[in-house]
Amino acid sequence: MNRWERWGWTLAALPAVLVLLVTFGLPLAQSLAASFVRDGRPTLENYALVYRLYRQDVLYTLGVAAAGVLLTFACGIHLAGYFRLRAWPWVEFLLKVPLFVPFVVTGHAMRVFLQPSGTLSLALGALGLVAPGTRLGLGEGWLGLVLALTWKHLALVVLLLVGAFRAVDDSYLEAAQGFGAGYLRQTWAVLVPMSATPLALACVLTLTSMLGSFSIPLLMSRGSGPQMLMIDLYYRFGQHGDFGVASALGVISYVLASGAVYAYLRSVAR
Repeated sequence: MNRWERWGWTLAALPAVLVLLVTFGLPLAQSLAASFVRDGRPTLENYALVYRLYRQDVLYTLGVAAAGVLLTFACGIHLAGYFRLRAWPWVEFLLKVPLFVPFVVTGHAMRVFLQPSGTLSLALGALGLVAPGTRLGLGEGWLGLVLALTWKHLALVVLLLVGAFRAVDDSYLEAAQGFGAGYLRQTWAVLVPMSATPLALACVLTLTSMLGSFSIPLLMSRGSGPQMLMIDLYYRFGQHGDFGVASALGVISYVLASGAVYAYLRSVAR
């Protein structure tokens, strides 16, 4: 690539870079600066308040996001492998429906479905799988939140993995079949290792999205106990008007997400 081509590509990418700097870089810099200022003076007090008030919520957010990613990929890898080896277009189409469902609608629907007297409890009682009147209440704790986030993100993960799995040449699968490998063995021994980079990318996208979830946790929240960080940030700024602590919470969220991105970039570099 000569000098003129480099300049041409630089100019072509410049508008997108400027938009990114204005919409993401500038707010990030402002939040970072505000997180170290309180009452007009430089201080670490905002982070001290976050540690004292919200350290349990930081761990809760990490735990929910990690559990959601694990469950999403435990289901998504098997589904993507099934669609790669035994295509079923109608099921594949139905699986993409959550992509078009807004987060707010997902949160409300899962709250109704998983609440103690919700659709799931009534359906299991009608089928005789649980005693009539049993109140499961899955939507009241972290498990219901994990299930809701998994349902919302599963379609995107499967879509990314199916594309990666279909890029694997059939000859590798035929060789595995020749050695007697079944559906699960072909998926985990052939498709997954040969799709490591798209798999890592899907993992990073899912984790960062779950870490930044707001609508679903807000709608399914009990109003007490540990909360997701985005809810803490919203209330700290919206109700308390405390931009310093809210900025510190935002910076911590950036750091958590950046850890996943850094791990992905290192895996790609290797």
